[in-house]
Amino acid sequence: MLSPKIHLIEEVIKVTQGQLSSIKDIDSLLDRVLFETRKFTCADAGSIFLVEGKDLNFSYVQNDSLFKKQEDNKHLYSNSTVSIDEKSIAGYVALTGQTIILEDVYDLPPNVPYSFKNTFDQSSFYRTKSVLTVPLKIGGATLVGVMQLLNTKDSKGKVTSFTQEHKLMAELFANEAAISIERAKMTRAIILRMIKMAELRDPRETGAHVNRVGAYSIEIYHRWALQKGIPYEEIKPYKDNLRIAAMLHDVGKVAISDSILKKPGKLTDHEFNIMKFHTVAGARLFQGSNSELEHLSFEIALTHHEKWDGSGYPGCYTATDSQQSNVGAVEWDDTQMKPGIKGESIPISGRIVALADVYDALMSKRCYKDAWNEQDVLKHIREQSGKHFDPSVVDAFFDIYDVIQAIRTKYSDAS
Repeated sequence: MLSPKIHLIEEVIKVTQGQLSSIKDIDSLLDRVLFETRKFTCADAGSIFLVEGKDLNFSYVQNDSLFKKQEDNKHLYSNSTVSIDEKSIAGYVALTGQTIILEDVYDLPPNVPYSFKNTFDQSSFYRTKSVLTVPLKIGGATLVGVMQLLNTKDSKGKVTSFTQEHKLMAELFANEAAISIERAKMTRAIILRMIKMAELRDPRETGAHVNRVGAYSIEIYHRWALQKGIPYEEIKPYKDNLRIAAMLHDVGKVAISDSILKKPGKLTDHEFNIMKFHTVAGARLFQGSNSELEHLSFEIALTHHEKWDGSGYPGCYTATDSQQSNVGAVEWDDTQMKPGIKGESIPISGRIVALADVYDALMSKRCYKDAWNEQDVLKHIREQSGKHFDPSVVDAFFDIYDVIQAIRTKYSDAS
């Protein structure tokens, strides 16, 4: 019979080699890594910091006592960094590569170089006590980040101290997860390079813009899905792909002529009809695949300019239509444009990205326009509920507007 420790080790390997390897989005991966490690160690809360240059960037947080994991995601978009030095617990672990177990961070052992910053505890009225901090390293050498687990609990829910077994499980999981994290970071980097390629053609397509649209989209979907009674177990895998697919919503603009894409003045009707085909061009990049990510990318690229009342574009195009369209040229016939689809005929992904994209465009300053006043943007969205936008998506957007604001701050154009 296997010992409990061997059984846990096998469970860690099963999770890391199975579930984690299939997740492509870095934020979804961090969510799963932190959730699974907390489950193994019975931790009430935790956070992950990833290495960026000479610092640790606060990248993910979970807290069962403070945040309802299915509803409150505002804290995921906090902006903070920690220096890799001896002054903080996370910085010290990153610097030395050593795991640290602390029984009570308000009563640290004498002569340790680091201190505990209680800013979060003071602002949230949380009481951090026991802490387990683990380096995230590939092959025991390359530092990817640091994972910090807080307040392990016993079977009665009482906060107690992390054990050596907790340390073993956390280190094993961290070493296995670091490889998946690095892979997901590379995927995000490749996507942002694709966006950079589009940005060279169209200055409106910035990295900050697509990061915001991706984050807005998954948070709006999260609330919309909860309101529709969709089980949380179904929400998570959809979000894993939605962020990346939403970030790629306008990649089809690379097929549009510079004479149209970079025209400083207003487009003629004929030019605008050609511009509309960026939706079809983008969809063509992702057609013919059985991948859930590519299917969702096809769906969003094609439908994010459709409108709830049917006045959007490009209309009832299919994979076959888009394949037959001459999307590499600019001599499209205006009559190719079909009547827009409407209502729930538009996939929910397209309905959500439509709102996320319009909101961000109106809120952003560009070389050809000033940003709108925030209250005017919100008024416009309310007025367009039932016209441009799905009313249920608008409701979800306003229900989480504090999260939307946090995202806009985290991924600002100046950052």
